[in-house]
Amino acid sequence: MSGHSKWSKIQHKKGKADAQRGNLFTKLCKGITMAAKEGGGDADMNFSLRMAVDKAKANNVPKDNIDRSIKKGTGELKDGEEIQEIIYEGYGPGGIAVLVETLTDNKNRTVSEVKNAFTKHNGSVGGPGSVQWQFERMGVMVISNEQSTINNLNHDDLELALIEAGASDILEFDEHLEIRCPMDTFQSVLEALKGSGISEPEDAGLKWVAKEEVAVDADTTEKMETLYDALDELDDVNEIYTNEK
Repeated sequence: MSGHSKWSKIQHKKGKADAQRGNLFTKLCKGITMAAKEGGGDADMNFSLRMAVDKAKANNVPKDNIDRSIKKGTGELKDGEEIQEIIYEGYGPGGIAVLVETLTDNKNRTVSEVKNAFTKHNGSVGGPGSVQWQFERMGVMVISNEQSTINNLNHDDLELALIEAGASDILEFDEHLEIRCPMDTFQSVLEALKGSGISEPEDAGLKWVAKEEVAVDADTTEKMETLYDALDELDDVNEIYTNEK
């Protein structure tokens, strides 16, 4: 149980920062709308929607906002342009591969904002397929050390239960534990985690994970964090992934 993924550390940091950011509700509601659009508005039948709703509730999104977002996704409520998912690919400082997952109702606005962020912060946007091949789609769950302590988890028993449920990797960091699994075992691994006493992980979902990570110097790391922050401040940006170690 070991790991040093820069991506994981950024995701963990992002979760805390998002809780203080004014655009958090907007991003969470867009996620709900997209999940309802793709799989229907019944959270009992749509696992992705259930995850999006649970995450919104954990961040105190009002029920009316959640219900409205679901109705927008199912088409019951017409409110502006339809939200779509668009992934932008690019290169950060030092040639670091970057995937930017967006949820937008205005493609022209989004592409302009994303390109501007890359250009201003020592990066460039690439064409479709330029860097996405360096990532794979996986199920990812994160639990904090605080959650682990509160629930008095035995890490050896937890690791065994998660592996039996289909987890492929368990990474231990200073402040949190990250579990990765193939997409088709995501639900069973999440249920195993909940069965071990973690009713609500700090984060859980399908993510793009770098197949191989690249080590960079301190200067490049600092520049990458600046680019990351600039992208994350955009309302349309849902997730950002890199192959930086």
